[in-house]
Amino acid sequence: MSLIDEYRNQYQWRSGERVYNFLPEMKGQTVLDMGCGVGDQARDFAKQGARVIGVDMNQELLDIARRNCPKNTRFIKSDFRNPLELNEQVDGLWSSFAVAYIADFQTVLKKWKGYIKQGGWIALTEIDNFFGHEPLNENSKELLEKYVEDAYTKGRYDFNIGRKLEDYLRNCGFQIDKTFTLNDEEFSFSGSASQDVIAAWRKRSDRMSLLQKTCGSDYEEVRHEFLSALKENEHYSKCKVISCIGTALT
Repeated sequence: MSLIDEYRNQYQWRSGERVYNFLPEMKGQTVLDMGCGVGDQARDFAKQGARVIGVDMNQELLDIARRNCPKNTRFIKSDFRNPLELNEQVDGLWSSFAVAYIADFQTVLKKWKGYIKQGGWIALTEIDNFFGHEPLNENSKELLEKYVEDAYTKGRYDFNIGRKLEDYLRNCGFQIDKTFTLNDEEFSFSGSASQDVIAAWRKRSDRMSLLQKTCGSDYEEVRHEFLSALKENEHYSKCKVISCIGTALT
């Protein structure tokens, strides 16, 4: 399974349409999509009548986005942590499963607020308690918790950022309009996972070099137990996918 295939599957597993229901009418809006990937959400907004600006660092993903999205979209190759020259302010900013990669998100969010018109909206969707799946033995839990802490300390990823979204937004002068959890077939589900979900988790674990370093000689055992837990009928998840929608104040 390629990374692009993973993106496509994840779009099917997410419940983004529920977030769309709480956003303003898209017709005539200009929307900034930070970490747009292959452009699935950009395409959704454009089909609803928005003009969309997508930002991502991955050229391969941007090439796919340009092929698959309507004419009222444009895409910029850039690190979304860096300032953008937009020559305009946007009506809304969307970012899903991207801000957890930003070590100093509060600083970056202040830049993002400057892109949004006063009274405009922001919608962030992120993960929380990423490895909160059961049943796992105590050794696996301890090693996964250590990895989560190491990743955060080293500025690589915040696996618990979902619970912090409201505070980040408030501290940057946004009004919180709504916060809610989303159903997700890959992260926040109970019972046995599908084969495609298992394959996605397997590929993801292969990319986690810091997890391998943290677990050392126990890595294969931890990985096997985690994937096995996802297959069990008794599996349940404490992981959450959290969306937070706010309004840009003065």
